[in-house]
Amino acid sequence: MNRLSRWIVLCAPVVCLLCVAISATAQSGTKNGEWRTYGGDLASTRYSPLDQINADNFNKLAIAWRFKTDSLGPRPEFKFESTPLMVHGVVYSTGGTRRAVVALDAATGELLWMHSENEGDRGANAPRQLSGHGLAYWTDGKEERILYVTPGYRLIALNAKSGIPVPSFGVGGVVDLKKDDDQDIDLVTGEVGLHSTPVVARNVVIVGAAHLTGGVPKSRKNVKGYVRGFDVRTGKRLWIFHTIPLPNEYGNDTWLKESWAYTGNTGVWGQISVDENLGLVYLPVELPTGDYFGGDRPGNGLFGESLVAVDLETGKRKWHYQLVHHGLWDMDIPCAPILADITVSGRTIKAVAQPTKQAFLYVFNRETGEPIWPLEERPVPQGDVPGEWYSPTQPFPTKPPAFDNQGISSDSLINFTPELHAEAEKLVSKYRIGPLFTPPSVSKADGPLASIVSPGALGGANWPGGSYDPDTHILYVYSRSDIAALGLVPSPDPKISDVEYVQGTAGAIPRAGRAMGAPPIPAPNPESGEPVLTVRGMPLLKPPYGRITAINLDKGEFVWQIAHGETPDNVRNNPALAGLTIPRTGSASLIGTLTTKTLVIAGEGINTTTASGMRGAMLRAYDKATGKDAGAVYMPAPQSGSPMTYMLNGQQYIVVAISGPNYPGELIAYRLPAN
Repeated sequence: MNRLSRWIVLCAPVVCLLCVAISATAQSGTKNGEWRTYGGDLASTRYSPLDQINADNFNKLAIAWRFKTDSLGPRPEFKFESTPLMVHGVVYSTGGTRRAVVALDAATGELLWMHSENEGDRGANAPRQLSGHGLAYWTDGKEERILYVTPGYRLIALNAKSGIPVPSFGVGGVVDLKKDDDQDIDLVTGEVGLHSTPVVARNVVIVGAAHLTGGVPKSRKNVKGYVRGFDVRTGKRLWIFHTIPLPNEYGNDTWLKESWAYTGNTGVWGQISVDENLGLVYLPVELPTGDYFGGDRPGNGLFGESLVAVDLETGKRKWHYQLVHHGLWDMDIPCAPILADITVSGRTIKAVAQPTKQAFLYVFNRETGEPIWPLEERPVPQGDVPGEWYSPTQPFPTKPPAFDNQGISSDSLINFTPELHAEAEKLVSKYRIGPLFTPPSVSKADGPLASIVSPGALGGANWPGGSYDPDTHILYVYSRSDIAALGLVPSPDPKISDVEYVQGTAGAIPRAGRAMGAPPIPAPNPESGEPVLTVRGMPLLKPPYGRITAINLDKGEFVWQIAHGETPDNVRNNPALAGLTIPRTGSASLIGTLTTKTLVIAGEGINTTTASGMRGAMLRAYDKATGKDAGAVYMPAPQSGSPMTYMLNGQQYIVVAISGPNYPGELIAYRLPAN
């Protein structure tokens, strides 16, 4: 493989090393005005106690610095999803189509150093490309390291001062993650990678795995998404957790007909959280191969779509809870579990709260795995796809209530006018609809064309996850009302897929290799014969299309819920709504929240025409106690990475990654104007 490593050291920052390793009690937000991990702390709270920026001055924020990523790869990146770190006055981030690592002066945005890897064919074949979600930081008080995973699935340790690989780590600073994985993986074409960041706790680096997405898997066989822990100093593998259990391991008997032997995926592509005090790592696991047909993997299939707690030092399973049995809906657990110390009926509980695509928040005792409120196994609709295996029940939380739309019925359809509602009802009459967990349908020209399900694979909560206030015990989560058309057709050609049924529509040719992040709803292309699930160009569901929900974890109840994001232009300017006053609908996107002492902060994830007449998006703040608007500032492109905040030289900064169609990735930093 052609490998070219490049390091540019423009300036070695002077770094104070008085700070010791991250505290073992890092479950209460960021410390010392810094932002040391992707989620703010190992508990993934995305909380900072900073309050210089508040409701009185948020509208006054000005751009402090900008860093464009255009030159960090052979072409610009339009999907920039990083959350930067800030340690000792230096901002660290990945960026660009080659996932370069940069160190920036946190006051000015000046480039201090850059590291980039050209992985040749290995990188070009990677299932998870572009800049990913960021990187990790480690220090023992003397040495500082930056760790990240390349698109080609290699774990690299860099000297945080210079950006040069650490020679004592792995081989020349690199651990090849396609090796020593208890399975054979082709080093160039093996379908495994990672967008999320590695997690460092104590002296252990924990790395998950991700694969291609979509309803047309190339094969029922695929790489298995095992999770591993490595020594942060040497890169030595310390442990491995088999997300598909081997014979004689717990859970292997949930794979009927020995389907464990060949089934793949079941990786952890979302962020991982850690409780260092308990010595537990919390793994949000995705579903096995494939997304919408599971006839080749009969049984509940542990640990697919399960929250699993493993020992930090050994990787041994301590407890698990399967949130979806034998998944058929691509309801991967997509984001970081949030660790929260809560008070329920006067009793203090160490809890873990897991937002999900199905718009449920599952809350457990993080020591034992016991649900905080009862989880009920309820009967769910059964399907009739030949060869499929169906779970008769699925687990439903009794608290908190669902934070977004679930299922499709007449009541959930667009209702701006009676005429639009009637058009929506006529449209869905060609499909199978029903409650949450309505299974996919074999697509037939005379109906049903597919099952319309909600939330779809991009609905509910997704990879950005939520944030949590450790003082008030309130969790904040953005979600989107989303649908997916789950139609299945026999695979037309074993060269496309050897799975019996793949996602498609009667009369249309299935498309293999749907790109990572592409929606499961068939593309609105009349020439392809695939369905268009909109009503006069507007979403099939009634608004809000995107919302933020505040949930009191002590009570399992909503505090407030608001539409987040301006009304999209295709709705606001739609001729069918002429003369109507439409309240803010919110907008459907993939964005994360930041919580501070007084505010919840989140950017809009799509461009609209702003009040000033400019195209762009707004970075919005809300009063975290009430959800009322607390200010907004203009961004030239949508938020595409979750915001973070830090304090430097007496000034608070908010930094967010932005990008979008025709707008390459950029970090943009805001602060209050100098007096």
